[in-house]
Amino acid sequence: MKAALFTNKNDKDLASKDILTPVCGDHEVLITIKAAAVNPLDLLIMNGDIKLIVPYSLPLVMGNECAGVVKQVGKSASRFKVGDHIYGRLPLHHIGAFAQYISVSEDAMALMPTYLSFEEAASVPLTALTAMQAFAVMHVKAGDSLFISGGTGSLGAMAIPIAKHLGLHVYTNGNGENEVRVRALGTEKFIDYKKENYVNVLSNVDHVLDTLGDRELPNEFAILKEGGHLVSLRGMPNRRFAKRMGNLLENSCFLALRIVNSIVWLPKSIRRMISSLCMKMVSS
Repeated sequence: MKAALFTNKNDKDLASKDILTPVCGDHEVLITIKAAAVNPLDLLIMNGDIKLIVPYSLPLVMGNECAGVVKQVGKSASRFKVGDHIYGRLPLHHIGAFAQYISVSEDAMALMPTYLSFEEAASVPLTALTAMQAFAVMHVKAGDSLFISGGTGSLGAMAIPIAKHLGLHVYTNGNGENEVRVRALGTEKFIDYKKENYVNVLSNVDHVLDTLGDRELPNEFAILKEGGHLVSLRGMPNRRFAKRMGNLLENSCFLALRIVNSIVWLPKSIRRMISSLCMKMVSS
């Protein structure tokens, strides 16, 4: 089969190669991939930024999320049948969506909503599951307030409507050119960063979802209420980030803050969330 491989850490170009078609394991499904999505995680992997979590070896078939058709079902797998249209975010230790086929645990996949194309379905899992996992860690509840830093990007496009569906009051900042679009997704308060700093507008926020990185964390802490939750999607679990966190917490008057980075979930957790996501997408 054809696959796009990362072969050299000093060269970020992917190479199209002929490799063996994977063998379908007992608890796996072999998928004919119809669409795969490109996202920042691919670049993080290629840059070695998550090597402390998963030490990938080269050559590596890239791609973290896909949609396709079940070609074969393992003898102990029971959730799908040949011909089913399925989609999902691949387990971090078993990526490889940039290929004609992939064999993966059935627990990592879910039936595609019938109203989505393969291309649309492939673009959903990683960003949507990232948002849902963050909300799960935050223990959000209806009526809570949530600030998403830089919420005008792809993560915000998924996180905002999901948060709104959960009953949260959503605030975000970004370029004013995107305000109408982001408000239509469910944002109650939009701060144009070119005109004002959200630190001067917001306070006592229950939860903060950081998409910008550690340089923005002091401002995010400043608007967070005592006992609130801050989840960062950008800081890597390395010594520099840990030192940065230590300094911020030492100088902070907030209590019981929870900092969560690089959330890694097992396939069954992914299955539960992506199935729940299907229902949320239908109801929204």
